[in-house]
Amino acid sequence: MHSTAQTAVAAPVKNNIWIIVFIFCFLGLLIDGADLMLLSYSLTSLKQEFGLTNMQAGSLGSFTLAGMAIGGIYGGWACDRFGRVKTVVWTIVLFSIGTCALGFTQNYWQFAVFRFISSLGLGALYVACNTLMAEYVPTRFRTTVLGTLQAGWSVGYIVATLLAGWLLPTYGWRYLFFVAIIPVTLAIVMQRLVPEPPAWVKAKAERANKDAADLRDHKQPEQRESAYKMIFGDPRARSMFIFWCLTAGFLQFGYYGVNNWLPAYLETELAMNFKSMTAYLVGTYSAMILGKILAGVAADRFGRRVVYVFGAMGTALFLPLIVLYHSPEHILWMLVVFGFLYGIPYGVNATYMTESFAAQYRGTAVGGAYNIGRIGAAIAPAAIGFLATQYSIGMGFLVMGAAYFICGVIPALFIKDKQYDPQSQ
Repeated sequence: MHSTAQTAVAAPVKNNIWIIVFIFCFLGLLIDGADLMLLSYSLTSLKQEFGLTNMQAGSLGSFTLAGMAIGGIYGGWACDRFGRVKTVVWTIVLFSIGTCALGFTQNYWQFAVFRFISSLGLGALYVACNTLMAEYVPTRFRTTVLGTLQAGWSVGYIVATLLAGWLLPTYGWRYLFFVAIIPVTLAIVMQRLVPEPPAWVKAKAERANKDAADLRDHKQPEQRESAYKMIFGDPRARSMFIFWCLTAGFLQFGYYGVNNWLPAYLETELAMNFKSMTAYLVGTYSAMILGKILAGVAADRFGRRVVYVFGAMGTALFLPLIVLYHSPEHILWMLVVFGFLYGIPYGVNATYMTESFAAQYRGTAVGGAYNIGRIGAAIAPAAIGFLATQYSIGMGFLVMGAAYFICGVIPALFIKDKQYDPQSQ
């Protein structure tokens, strides 16, 4: 139950409460994205201080992805069970404290355990923020808002880059993680200001009425179907869940493959120095932010499916162009165009997924499908690494292009627009 302060705040801004929700969720995804990048920037320092092998250093990324996958699945369940806002608040607390604790670790295993714990919150927060936001934003510009929300992750990348440049040389890697305690204040304020969305409150009331009916019929409320039973018991929901698992898997294979290997590709196969490479990456991330925002605007006008498919197919076609036709004169504009294109699917993804499932199991379905898809994210770095060893990183980029192509084909053929309205269904 929320406090009376929450009710009082909600009443006068009933029509515009989504703006307040957006601010909190944007900041949540910003710190989520920044936190994810902190490990990348501190990895060299960790290897030196803890004496890590390359395999141990790489495994820290695996702990992160595993924690995010498990956290995302349970975060979706928690959204349905306890509420969207409560889940956002407690996941912020979890990963803030867990990440801050990394600054106190003294060896590999301590760091790995706390990284896994903090990553549970990272994965859950992404699902919870998108589900909460989708249920507050009016349908007519839902994708515009959620596309802009996805830019929070990319802004977080830039914030992490600036923090690393400021803290690492002077204060060391530990202080980079200590600053992660700050978002706890965001969670405290959000708990007081943001009420649960009406769609979840309505679904909760319906469950309570069903429990009461069960008791009248001498049944135990616990006999109520779980969210996964409802999903797999409904042919339509089951199909959507499977299609989104596959789509998310191929999307994340391409996306995380690029994130992991683009710096190495620029530095080794394009022979860029670190300063030039960093500038080019900032250009790519900035274009990705623009791609996410404009994708949201376009999806509200032309439809979720057509924009998603355009971004996935465009990325699939452009990756081979970078590999085959790059040159020092052309690589900057090619990376900017690529950054714009590969930001588009993520600008549409959250709205498209949440509108594919009913409110009573939406969090579970979105969290489950997206995070089962993290198998693709987990496979990508190792698969591209194998191809880089046997052939070249460029060959790995061609495989990532194929993954983007498949993640465009599936929704083009099987996933319709606007199957449910998150504000009422």
